[in-house]
Amino acid sequence: MATLAPPSFEENAGELGEGASPTTPAKRLRWATQYKKGKSGNKKRMSIMDRLHHRGSHNSEKKRDSGGSMGGDLDGIQEEPEPTQDQEDSEEIDGTGPRTIFFNIPLPAALLDEDGNPLTSFRRNKIRTAKYTPLSFVPKNLWFQFHNVANVYFLFLIILAFFSIFGASNPGLNAVPLIVIVVLTSVKDAIEDFRRTILDNELNNSAIHRLVDWSNVNVSTEDISMWRRIKKASTRLVVRTYRLMSKKNKNADEGHETNVPRQSYETTENRRQSAFSGRSNRDSFVSAREDIQMTPVPSPLPRADQQEILDRPATAFSYEHGENAPFAKKFGTLINPNLQGSGNARFHSDYWKNVQVGDFVRLYNDDQIPADVIILSTSDPDGACYVETKNLDGETNLKVRHALRSGKQIKHARDCEKTEFTIESEAPHPNLYQYSAVARWTQYNSKGDSQGEEMAEPISINNLLLRGCNLRNTDWVLGVVVFTGYDTKIMMNAGITPSKRSRIIRELNWNVVTNFGLLLIMCIVSGLTEGIIWGQGDNTIDFFEFGSIGGAPALDGFITFWAALILFQNMVPISLYISLEIIKTCQAFFIYSDTFMYYDKLDYPCTPKSWNISDDLGQIEYIFSDKTGTLTQNVMEFKKATINGVPYGEAYTEAQAGMQKRQGIDVEKEGARVRAEIEKARLGMLAGLRKIHDNQYLHDDDLTFIAPDFVSDLSGGSGEEQQRANEQFMMALALCHTVIADIVPGDPPRIEFKAQSPDEAALVATARDVGFTVLEYGQDGIRLNVQGTERTYRVLNTLEFNSTRKRMSAIVRMPDNRIILFCKGADSMIYSRLSSDEQSELRRETAEHLELFAREGLRTLCIAQRELSEDEYQKWNAEHEIASAAITDREDKLEVVADSIERDLTLLGGTAIEDRLQEGVPDTIALLAEAGIKLWVLTGDKVETAINIGFSCNLLNNDMELIVFKIDDGQHASAEAELDKHLKIFGMTGSDDELKAAKNSHEPPASTHAIVIDGDSLKLVLDVELRQKFLLLCKQCKSVLCCRVSPAQKAAVVAMVKGGLDVMTLSIGDGANDIAMIQEADVGVGIAGEEGRQAVMSSDYGIGQFRFLQRLVLVHGRWSYRRLAETIANFFYKNVIWTFTIFWYQIYCNFDQTYLYDYTYILLFNLAFTSLPIIFLGVLDQDVSDKVSLAVPQLYRRGIERKEWTQTKFWLYMLDGIYQSLICFYMAYLLFEPATTVTTNGLQIDDRQRFGVYIGPAAVICINMYILINTYRWDWLMVLLVSISILLVWFWTGVYSSFTGSSYFYKSAIQCFGQPSFWATTFLSIILSLLPRFFIKTIQKVYFPYDVDIVREQVQAGKFAYLDSHDNDDSNSKGSSAASSDIAQPSKHFHYPSVSEDLRPIYPPSVAPTSTTHNPRSQNGSDGTDYTHHQRSLEHISPVQQTRPSMDRPRPSYDRIRASMDQIRPSYEQSNDFTSAAMLTRLESTRSRPSPNLSRSANPSRNTSYNHANNDLCE
Repeated sequence: MATLAPPSFEENAGELGEGASPTTPAKRLRWATQYKKGKSGNKKRMSIMDRLHHRGSHNSEKKRDSGGSMGGDLDGIQEEPEPTQDQEDSEEIDGTGPRTIFFNIPLPAALLDEDGNPLTSFRRNKIRTAKYTPLSFVPKNLWFQFHNVANVYFLFLIILAFFSIFGASNPGLNAVPLIVIVVLTSVKDAIEDFRRTILDNELNNSAIHRLVDWSNVNVSTEDISMWRRIKKASTRLVVRTYRLMSKKNKNADEGHETNVPRQSYETTENRRQSAFSGRSNRDSFVSAREDIQMTPVPSPLPRADQQEILDRPATAFSYEHGENAPFAKKFGTLINPNLQGSGNARFHSDYWKNVQVGDFVRLYNDDQIPADVIILSTSDPDGACYVETKNLDGETNLKVRHALRSGKQIKHARDCEKTEFTIESEAPHPNLYQYSAVARWTQYNSKGDSQGEEMAEPISINNLLLRGCNLRNTDWVLGVVVFTGYDTKIMMNAGITPSKRSRIIRELNWNVVTNFGLLLIMCIVSGLTEGIIWGQGDNTIDFFEFGSIGGAPALDGFITFWAALILFQNMVPISLYISLEIIKTCQAFFIYSDTFMYYDKLDYPCTPKSWNISDDLGQIEYIFSDKTGTLTQNVMEFKKATINGVPYGEAYTEAQAGMQKRQGIDVEKEGARVRAEIEKARLGMLAGLRKIHDNQYLHDDDLTFIAPDFVSDLSGGSGEEQQRANEQFMMALALCHTVIADIVPGDPPRIEFKAQSPDEAALVATARDVGFTVLEYGQDGIRLNVQGTERTYRVLNTLEFNSTRKRMSAIVRMPDNRIILFCKGADSMIYSRLSSDEQSELRRETAEHLELFAREGLRTLCIAQRELSEDEYQKWNAEHEIASAAITDREDKLEVVADSIERDLTLLGGTAIEDRLQEGVPDTIALLAEAGIKLWVLTGDKVETAINIGFSCNLLNNDMELIVFKIDDGQHASAEAELDKHLKIFGMTGSDDELKAAKNSHEPPASTHAIVIDGDSLKLVLDVELRQKFLLLCKQCKSVLCCRVSPAQKAAVVAMVKGGLDVMTLSIGDGANDIAMIQEADVGVGIAGEEGRQAVMSSDYGIGQFRFLQRLVLVHGRWSYRRLAETIANFFYKNVIWTFTIFWYQIYCNFDQTYLYDYTYILLFNLAFTSLPIIFLGVLDQDVSDKVSLAVPQLYRRGIERKEWTQTKFWLYMLDGIYQSLICFYMAYLLFEPATTVTTNGLQIDDRQRFGVYIGPAAVICINMYILINTYRWDWLMVLLVSISILLVWFWTGVYSSFTGSSYFYKSAIQCFGQPSFWATTFLSIILSLLPRFFIKTIQKVYFPYDVDIVREQVQAGKFAYLDSHDNDDSNSKGSSAASSDIAQPSKHFHYPSVSEDLRPIYPPSVAPTSTTHNPRSQNGSDGTDYTHHQRSLEHISPVQQTRPSMDRPRPSYDRIRASMDQIRPSYEQSNDFTSAAMLTRLESTRSRPSPNLSRSANPSRNTSYNHANNDLCE
């Protein structure tokens, strides 16, 4: 099909700037302000599964080629090769390649088959995370179960038993154990999968309003396979049968939301005012015409009496009436005015599963997006809508998305019928942050001209709504579906639900194979011996046998081989698998029932999704964690600020508390004291704010910025200059953002802010609290309430934040018609854009304050501004419009244009925000580290944020040397050289021998080094040639933080560690971007937080908070692993002792496979005589209590080192079983062999059945006593179960032998139990069998005790009694810190005597270092400043300002941290590679140029920044 060349948007570039008025109103160019990536940003977000189908410019191709692919195989995670032409052709047919979607345009003949149906088939929108369907469950589940070699073996034995020639007495009974285990496993699998099926059905049957009664040419309604028809018919049959059986006369659709008519838009009262429902001085397009259709009825036609409404301008800009708008380019419309629709099309409520590619869909506020949808129009006149991406990335922040400029006139169903356009889309790929497509159409005028203008509009990720997101603060959105089902980005990142098997079970297969080898040896010995003896003749067989079954010695031996296979089958015990299923089910139930892991806020307990891997929880060595929503609450609180060189704010952060706790300080006592001071300051600040202005939007509980001195300065207490500075600073916070104000009615009313980042919401909320309240952010600009006065500020352009720019700007027209650019961003980015040689004193002081704030673990930002002339702005705006309309390289062009205006900035100050951790995160991480578990953080956040969180949650400390791995040139050779350089620090080269040694070493690395690496560099080091070196380097580091990584890169890191080091891994996350990582790890844990449940659906365990992980792993995991290891070892032991007593008997009956025991003994041995003790050993045994397990986390290390289940242990237990079988058999044999067996009544008891009674009970007692010896917890239940099992063999022998139906076994109990020799033999057999085990255990516990043995002795001595008395689950609450009386009392602060100057945590700034850092300088501070006597420069301060007690006023929080600079230890942040205060003061702007428009004094450190601030506020 011929494609249309895109029109050149650059041709009339110069016209865009013509006719511009000095009073140009607000233009919301929001479609051009996007989450862009810049030069290397694509690489940071590119997934390794990206097929690289985008056909962009050479530059974009280069960026995409370098994105995310790691080269080589990573346990199934591998780079996909560049597709060949044949592959592309096949992808075009199956819909997996690039696609062209047609709307109301017939498909070309080349895209149709001979029947006229589309050649290209797209995936359905129905998804299934469950592994089974009702039709596939039985065959598929049996297929999975018989992948287990033991099940295949036992099925083979059952088949053999049906041939009587092999001596099986009851083949039906032989089949019972296998049937039981298959049924139990099937029920367990069905329950697990049924939960997933319910969630799938709820999602697939969710409601969506889809356009019906029109022709979607992209799909065929008849294209339904026979298999789907069979499944649909089966489903209908099952449903109807169920309804008939339950006698419920429910309508087929009853209870579904889809049949509930949606209320009309105008009759539904909004619960809250949206940002666009506030004051507006013009009607929207919706209110000008009829209301948007909200119910499934045909679209109404225009009324005859309705006044004709002119079409809106082709531009998306909005202007007030009477203003002269600048020349605007017409972007056209997708509607063909010459096309007549049928009028039958309507939006009808339908199911998600029925949505198809090419469908028109209408979404409403709070709806979840059913597929990947391109936005055509929204309820916002500017075409904006807001989505919540919590199911994708775990964040509740709102993201802004924009409608196509050419689609904004499409409002109704009839408009959809009149559209004519195509969308050329790239192939589906999993990159959540990238999308490229083009909409093409022919633009006709309304006069009916046949010739039209070919037009095109680029489509980016900002025009796409992704499946799984939620629509927020937008009344409705109309769009078209481009990807469905498994082609959507969220599903491509989800992967296939894996079938996981625990490590012990995988290793158990080898032990089963070993036992099977022993069994084969026993069978071969039996067959050979039997055949040889038959062939010899003239022996006892001639007297006792009545001929040969086979007729020949060789055939007799062959038959004996298979008979022996049946007789000795317990060597490979199927009962072991039954018992393990029972044990694991009980363990899962106990995990679910643990109230200490119950999250009452969400009413969510710890929920096992996979029941069969609980023992893997006890062997975890590496934990991979997401950050946002997993370690943190994603709740930002504004704590401190520096304005015009004056620091404000009082806070006691979690970072401070973490450092003080490591220093042995009583954090609770110190925290209570400091918080009391802060609370006193809070009350003073609230009183001062209300004295200035009675702000109805100020709520006491919302205030996080505690600074009474700020209120004093805001009211003019320190002079007019500082007052203006504070006002202008808060004005910048209130204007430079993209938040949505949500007014909650009440008395007083409350304003909540929905923002794209929680940082931004915190900044605007603080401005609100101090009297600069954002009331509305609409098409007219930002409406503010400034100290009780409302005024509107026009936002001309918004240059949004992204990971490359690290800054955001807003160009605002002030009430006095001045144009000011406000900019906020990372301190390094802002400082490099400040005016050269100006504000030197202010820059130094601000940098110093920001460094101090960052040492408290706070996230810092700089605030700056620049005043623009009208001509300068109009010239720049013309360039910006050209860049925003570009189809190719639009992102790069916008980056260049934005960078050109963000220069020559004037510094206003800085902010400090705390990202609060979840409760208990630092303690949990510290506890896991003590247990020997290494925690890696894999996050999509920026490096600076990850470093801050690392310090806050105990992953990083000041004693560590931080290796920041960043390869700027993206070259393979540079990455290898960097790796070699860092490996030399540890004396390593990255050789295979070093990797082999690393696999055998499970010791935690020293706390000397940590690694921080970004996604671009990670892509390089995950290459097959560098992966080993990178892995060995990480193995030597205490902590590893991977930043800006994609979901697939997260999974690749997990695969690298899991496969490279042969260790057990656990991944934990809360968002859909964590699913790949969760499924790749041995154990996946999903956090069912407030941010969504996507991760939980694909995880093995779901928990409510990160802190519950310590109990899940250190308590339940350790218990499960130790229990299961002991259970399996004892199971092999008990089956060996039983089977070998039968084998020894064969020696004396020519291996003819005569049964030693009565057949009921053999059946009941595993079923009743020995089953309960060993099952309850695996379910209830405890070496130490849960509280002691947490108090001594080092006990977990035996699991990491896998010492509970080893091959040595397996063989020791096997040998012990063989020894005990010899004792049990030969004690009875030696009794019978020389002595007479005639009893007092003259009858003999030397037959096979009675001989078996002498051996069987003794063996059963030995087994149960042996299990009791190996059990740690001897409570009444365990002793009772062992006693019952022992007595049961006596009971059964007595009862069963009393019936004549027992045949030869009749009266065996009376005859044997009445003999003193029986009791003597039994007693001696038990003593001699258990004595070696008892002796070895005694030696081990007395002379070679394990850690747990010592701890158990301490428990008995009462050293852990405090845990019970205080009911304390915190393992660090006792014994780790010194008593308060032992701590030397530090000196007190001069102004605040209660402040201890030794309580001084040191934390690094929140900007990214670039290389390995180490402090080569003195320990007096980072820039050599004399902190003790540091004074502000007063050279250029007016006399009224000199009287201000700026730095002399007591500021406890600031002074406490500042004083700590005197004792700073060598730390990475003091390197000149780091953006510390010293570096910022040295940083010269490379982006500044002399500006003739702005005149400044020689040293404008104070007054030049705010020369017009007061004018703005007084307008």
